[in-house]
Amino acid sequence: MLNRRDLLSGLATGAAASFFPLGALANVGVSADAIVLGQAAVFEGPASALGLGMRDGLLAAFGEANAKGGVHGRKLSLIAEDDGYEPNRSIDATKSLIAKNVFALVGPVGTPTSMATHALAKDAGLPFIGPFTGAEGLRDPYLPHVVNVRASYFQETEVWIERLTQDRKAAKIAIFYQDDAFGRAGLAGVKKAMDARKMTLAAEGTFERNTVNVRAALLEIRKASPDAVVMVGPYKPCAEFIKLCKQVKFEPVFMNISFVGSDALASELGAAGAGVYVTQVVPLPTDTGIPVVKAYQAALAALGGDKKPGFVSLEGYLVGRTVIAGLEKAGKDVSRQSFMAALTNGSFDFGGFKLGFGPNDNRGSDDVYLTVIGADGQFKSVSSLTA
Repeated sequence: MLNRRDLLSGLATGAAASFFPLGALANVGVSADAIVLGQAAVFEGPASALGLGMRDGLLAAFGEANAKGGVHGRKLSLIAEDDGYEPNRSIDATKSLIAKNVFALVGPVGTPTSMATHALAKDAGLPFIGPFTGAEGLRDPYLPHVVNVRASYFQETEVWIERLTQDRKAAKIAIFYQDDAFGRAGLAGVKKAMDARKMTLAAEGTFERNTVNVRAALLEIRKASPDAVVMVGPYKPCAEFIKLCKQVKFEPVFMNISFVGSDALASELGAAGAGVYVTQVVPLPTDTGIPVVKAYQAALAALGGDKKPGFVSLEGYLVGRTVIAGLEKAGKDVSRQSFMAALTNGSFDFGGFKLGFGPNDNRGSDDVYLTVIGADGQFKSVSSLTA
């Protein structure tokens, strides 16, 4: 059977051309020597490590390109605005960026925020590139103004249930999730994977966004005595839940989604993190045997400030590289239309991380990586859930 990427490679698409209205064809955000991009993300509060990491990665990629003279002689710059990981604030931040005439919106963080703002980008004729979410709503039905870099939550949750049932023979699986669009996207993926195996969830526990009030969820889930708890939330509430579980000697297999913010999760957990699993949508950020990771580490170091490699900033770097690849392919006389036409037609290989796009398909990567926190607090790649 042909891989999806093989089927899409080289196929032409008129989607980008048909999406952008005539008013969007001007070189908004582009000058003779610069291209200005915008990011609305969370930079303060309990999920701030996610926005800060994505911004670091974007700046690393743009700095790397700028050090080489830019893209077709233009330097790349980023205007970033804090949305607090709240939909209403994200709408305001996005409107502000649109008013500042950015060329495209890049690296937005979160499902509820991205679902609230991508339509604003569409109405203004802006590309919406590399949202830090695996929500199916940005993939199906197809949205011609959105370019996804990462694999979807459905792909991650399928790996969860496959590995839990095959490697650990888990029969009772519970879910801990954020009670909003993000959490429900993960919930839908888990139910889809379990339905395929004629299984049902043993229990569900929820918490509110931007809080760490997880005790009620723990009580609900613990009553079911599950073999495993799959988790859909950012690092602080997920860490709080795991630590409380271990305090009361409740220790099922813990499986987290990539959005959690892996490095921040490990830091929050400390010694309690050993044996906690996380699915990733980018390679190990410490594996310099992968060319793109080696380049990322050098670009991150060039930013200064003693920044440590991490999964979130690596994803931001890959989103930045995706933007750069589209701009390079579009040529000197770039417009939003030509940028999207170039980016959404064909495939890209950044040296160990591949993307493929085509007609009615804005899903760049299909790759999901399984990792576990070791006793030393560091992440390790694994192929199965070993005992």
